Amino acid sequence: MEHPMDFDKQNQSIRQKDRILNVLLYLFLGVWALIVLFPFYWMVLTSVKSYGTYNSEHIPALFTLSPTLANYVDAFTSVPLVGYLLNTVIFTAATTLLMTVVSVLAAYAFARLDFRGKTLTFTLFLSLMMIPSELVVITNFVTITNLGLRSTFTGLVLPSVTSIFYIYLLKENFEQVPEELYRAAKVDGTSDFKYLWKVMIPICRPTIVTIIILKIIECWNSYVWPRLITDDPAYYLVSNGIQEIRENGFGRENIPAMMAAVVVISLPLILLFLGFRKKIMAGVSRGGLKG
Repeated sequence: MEHPMDFDKQNQSIRQKDRILNVLLYLFLGVWALIVLFPFYWMVLTSVKSYGTYNSEHIPALFTLSPTLANYVDAFTSVPLVGYLLNTVIFTAATTLLMTVVSVLAAYAFARLDFRGKTLTFTLFLSLMMIPSELVVITNFVTITNLGLRSTFTGLVLPSVTSIFYIYLLKENFEQVPEELYRAAKVDGTSDFKYLWKVMIPICRPTIVTIIILKIIECWNSYVWPRLITDDPAYYLVSNGIQEIRENGFGRENIPAMMAAVVVISLPLILLFLGFRKKIMAGVSRGGLKG
């Protein structure tokens, strides 16, 4: 029979090992967080250094004793940064709104409506995810060009109003809602649109909010398509505007001013993610569960 003191020693040894593992884990996570966050710190630090201070540093300093906001003033006065931000807001809002409507309706149709060939259609629909994005870009470019929509907001928005992944994510989420609710609603004479609006959307709101936030981030960071379809600076987004600023704005050598512009452009997304990070995680995890 094992002695009680030996049992206590074993428990104490296990707790000590757990504490050591926890310390090592948090130490690793802390070091990893510093590695991940250091580029953001360096970006902000560089943006508050004067042009002369930055160029005089033979060895880059990890802090500055004389920060300045002159670079931020230049970011708004020397280049059309406000115009780029406004274009991006319009593009992001229009694309996200249309994508949400299309994704919700398509996901509801695949999840609740019965029509001939639904399974085959959805399988073929998912198979489109196997097509390389470069081929899709080429096809979209030819289509938009033939329609005469280059350098327009319509040409920017149209190719981005559908997302196979988001439709799939919403479909899986809609299918978690008990089918008995749908049958009871149909017995009461409720239309599909009313059932979708009154029942499905409120229940699946976390996933829908997550999709909206992820789409906003995707649109804000969009580069290849806007760069390809737009050659008019009046329609440049922030992703394209940064390159224009570098080439014809501050110049390649004025790195502090460039970093100030990048901070201004990045700040909305950082605040958005910090404000809705819990909803993003909850929505993605919920959409991945079924049963």
